[in-house]
Amino acid sequence: TMSLREHALSLFRGAVGTVRPAPMLKRALKLQGDGCPQLLVKGQAFPVKRDLYLVGFGKAVLGMAAAVEEILGDHLTRGIINVPLGIQESLQRAGMQEMLLKPHSKIQVIEGARNNLPDAEALKGAVAIQELAEGLTADDLLLVLISGRGGSALLPAPIPPILLEEKEKLTKLLASRGAAIQELNIVRKTLSVLKGGGLAQLAHPARVVSLILSDVIGDPLDIIASGPTAASSHSVHNCLQILTKYNLLHNLPESVQTVLSSSPTKPTAPENYSHVSNIILGSNTLALEEAKRQAEGLGYAALVLSAAVHGDVGRVATLYCQLTQLVCLGFAGLGEGPLSDELRGSLLQLAAELQIPGLDLEEFLQALRGLGPTRAVCILAGGETTVQLQGTGKGGRNQELALRVGLGLHRAQATGASSPQGRCEILFFSGGTDGQDGPTEAAGAFCSPGLVAEALQEGLDVEAFLKNNDSYTFFSRFQGGHHLLVTGLTGTNVMDIQAILIRAM
Repeated sequence: TMSLREHALSLFRGAVGTVRPAPMLKRALKLQGDGCPQLLVKGQAFPVKRDLYLVGFGKAVLGMAAAVEEILGDHLTRGIINVPLGIQESLQRAGMQEMLLKPHSKIQVIEGARNNLPDAEALKGAVAIQELAEGLTADDLLLVLISGRGGSALLPAPIPPILLEEKEKLTKLLASRGAAIQELNIVRKTLSVLKGGGLAQLAHPARVVSLILSDVIGDPLDIIASGPTAASSHSVHNCLQILTKYNLLHNLPESVQTVLSSSPTKPTAPENYSHVSNIILGSNTLALEEAKRQAEGLGYAALVLSAAVHGDVGRVATLYCQLTQLVCLGFAGLGEGPLSDELRGSLLQLAAELQIPGLDLEEFLQALRGLGPTRAVCILAGGETTVQLQGTGKGGRNQELALRVGLGLHRAQATGASSPQGRCEILFFSGGTDGQDGPTEAAGAFCSPGLVAEALQEGLDVEAFLKNNDSYTFFSRFQGGHHLLVTGLTGTNVMDIQAILIRAM
């Protein structure tokens, strides 16, 4: 039989494979007919009356553009994409030719935003995209490729007379005063030409079709890459409220004051976006659906907990540990009783505190109970946890989560709080779908209570590794890094994927 690790790896590869640019676009995008060709996107038809243009921005856009150009062929008139600095070289080095444009491509590539920060190169790309959009007519069709990760930094065109440096300085100042990412984005959008629906407005009256790879919980169109083709739900009023809250209203650069005083006070009405279609092509939910299909194919009873798991890595680890213990009690025939009731109560309280959007834990636990006498269970989830950095070690949120779950399960076993766990074989993994987790070459890690037991036998202080945020070093110590999930760059990104695999022994 395959090991749990082989199963886990196969689930992760399947999930990532389904949201990689080429397969994702080949499923969703077709060009039909010759006379007056039509572009079919997930079954919606868009007539190509005159010229077909393409623009794009974000980390995964290079691979998306390569796939689109292959599908459209000569029907594509011209394109401009803004991608992170060095990405062509990285993909070349990784041998991922399919993600690169062909030598005689009609798409111009501009690289910018070093370290995911707006810079002069990114601005140059944004201005080129702006000029292309402004020149379109009612008979043109504009395809917009948006990849959430890095998309916002690659579209920095402040409203004149604001300079890029002024906008950046204001953003940094807000951040230093403790503004939340949502607040920063509202201010950025208000001062931008292209964000907050600006690109769609500039392209009017052309037909705009946006193909979006989401890296944001819940896939909100106006938040992904700051929503260049979606109606913004915020106005200048919200921006002024934020500047007031952080006491910045009275020392703004003159250019920012000028723009704020002349901005429309209401958000652009949704009816002004009737020429736009925003279509989510890839998301964490789609990746999890594929992982579930694969798990069922391997003989697991598979359930998806949520595609919107977020919050402190320690709290999320506790959630996963308690769910695992509950499944093991079920395997031991103790699914009903004081121990299970206590765990359920604790889980419901934890879920209420974490406030995971759209998660009905009561219903999930009901489904878990209803699995019947099964021999293998797989619980899948996705989203993005947060780590408070305290140490100087090497790791990432996925590796830290895996180690915390392994330690939590080992402790539960050791205290005998759920001795039935001993009759279960358990593996947890967490991985970043872009193939990167923190400043390491790993995408994440696999961990089991057994691995933690082995580490403690060797005299390693697992708690100390966690305190130092040094999960990568921990996993590197065993079997030549066998427990690290190393995939290399994937060319896509829909946040993280987690799985708990539990087999009765």
